[in-house]
Amino acid sequence: MAGEYNVTYITLDGHVEVQRYRYLYFVIMFTVYVLIICSNSTIVCIIVIHKSLHEPMYMFIAALLINSVLYSTNIYPKLLIDFLSEKQIISYQACLFQTVIYITLSYSEFLLLAAMAYDRYVSICKPLHYSTIMRKRTVNVCLVLSWLLPTCETAVGIVFFANSKLCSFTFRGIFCNNSIYNLQCVSSSALSVYGAFMLVNMSLLPLIFILFTYTRILILSYQKGREYRRKAAQTCLPHLLVLISFSCFFTLMSS
Repeated sequence: MAGEYNVTYITLDGHVEVQRYRYLYFVIMFTVYVLIICSNSTIVCIIVIHKSLHEPMYMFIAALLINSVLYSTNIYPKLLIDFLSEKQIISYQACLFQTVIYITLSYSEFLLLAAMAYDRYVSICKPLHYSTIMRKRTVNVCLVLSWLLPTCETAVGIVFFANSKLCSFTFRGIFCNNSIYNLQCVSSSALSVYGAFMLVNMSLLPLIFILFTYTRILILSYQKGREYRRKAAQTCLPHLLVLISFSCFFTLMSS
């Protein structure tokens, strides 16, 4: 619907009985949001303060936690406002912005996980060369590229979409994500191709790289013996759990 000053609004149609349970939803989501912000910020501060933790693995962990804070801040504040509002709407421009942040942070998560996998690979398979390969400059480059590449690619995709005509103003979800493309009158072939390119480039390739590094770690672990396998499992298991949980979440939110 078009409001005053030619602002286009999108109705968020994914809320279930929000009028009836609005305060319950608000309390639950507000509690979750506060816990995410406090817990992640605390760990990041600990890593920053203690110089003994200024190692590549902990720097990547800090980056993932910062990603989590930004990701949550992109979603929860608007969600909390919607729970207390009579109408769950968002301007088209704000919806595009939320989509950009959502896609950028989602793909940067995959790149950060790939960088962590490489760090574990070097640490386990090439321990004598670890300090030479994983230098501070290398870590900084990985961190910058993990945020910069998704930002640039997502911005190009949004430029394609921003000029498209909308035929639907009802978004079937509780926050704006890549499903916003379903609001178009006619599906853009160029946008579909570019979206597939981004999916392959920013998620599938990092996943393949992660699988490759862990296959190499697994092979080497079985060659070295039980004690070596135990240490490798202790080092890699947290990273694998994060990877699996995020991949499932990303698949669910993108469907």
